[in-house]
Amino acid sequence: MNDVVNAGPGAGPDVTVVVVTHAGRHLVQPCLDSLAAQSAPHRLLVVDNHSTDGTAELLAARLQADEILRTPANLGFAGAVAAALQVVGTRFVALLNDDAVADPDWLAQLLAVARDDPDAAAWTSLMLQFDHPELVNNAGAGLTPFGYGVDLAPDTPADAVPVGPVEVFGFCGGAALLRTDAVRAVGGFPAEYFLYYEDLDTGWRLRLAGWTIRRVPGSRVLHHHAATTDRRSELFHRHNERNRLWTLLRCAPLTFALTGLVRFVLTTASLALRQRLRADARQAAADHPNFRVGLRVGVLLETLRALPRLLRGRGRISAIAVRGRGAVLGEGIRGTLREQGHHPGR
Repeated sequence: MNDVVNAGPGAGPDVTVVVVTHAGRHLVQPCLDSLAAQSAPHRLLVVDNHSTDGTAELLAARLQADEILRTPANLGFAGAVAAALQVVGTRFVALLNDDAVADPDWLAQLLAVARDDPDAAAWTSLMLQFDHPELVNNAGAGLTPFGYGVDLAPDTPADAVPVGPVEVFGFCGGAALLRTDAVRAVGGFPAEYFLYYEDLDTGWRLRLAGWTIRRVPGSRVLHHHAATTDRRSELFHRHNERNRLWTLLRCAPLTFALTGLVRFVLTTASLALRQRLRADARQAAADHPNFRVGLRVGVLLETLRALPRLLRGRGRISAIAVRGRGAVLGEGIRGTLREQGHHPGR
């Protein structure tokens, strides 16, 4: 995308859509078809995360060379977006999962809000379930009182989501629009996360820097949920648990972050004791990887090894923060609780 790097105002579309794919030959074509049908002009950059299933050949046959960024290794979603941000030169960057199909006005809806919204740096779409498009998959990211990131409004009827842009704690990296310079100013995407929590961490840093984040429910995509990862796998649970702790240590008030870390240690010790004494606890660990003591000990060891780097990152975040960590945390939790209370059945 060398032609994009130095593009100035008026030099073409002011948004680049970034699609990350890894071994996504069976998924990416409908995604690209939906982007070709967008009503809003845009640039395109597909990050091929070292695919070996024929994805590279498919992309080469379909796209221009400057629309493809091929990585030398699988960098995960976080690393791939971080790599894309190094070469994108447009005012906005939009993210779309390779297992998503966007409505024709998906991008136009986001841009219509963003171009008249100077206080926000991220706008998240309404993601609907591919097989049940009347139901929500994701309506933004929230934060629980224990510091877990959550999808907002899962399985809620789409017509129950309030009409019009509304503030949410975080965006979903599966379908969102970002203000490029603002994301870079807060450190970009955390490539070391590989996958999971990278969008929550980035949104949290944007909030600390004084930006807001909104949901744009008129911007819609259909999403094959978990089509690219197995949420029952150790890969998922390892990164999910680890990156949650890393995000707390980087972004949350220190007491809150340390409390979360201690709770994780105590829960791990309790699981170890229960699994030693009870067959049903051992079976639960076999069925649910996040209950496996070995996985959790591995997460703790990775976190301890990463602690100096995480604390340096925390210092850099403090340097760009204009809002208190406690205030941002409280707003995130209260806003999520209000959002969950609004939707039926939650």
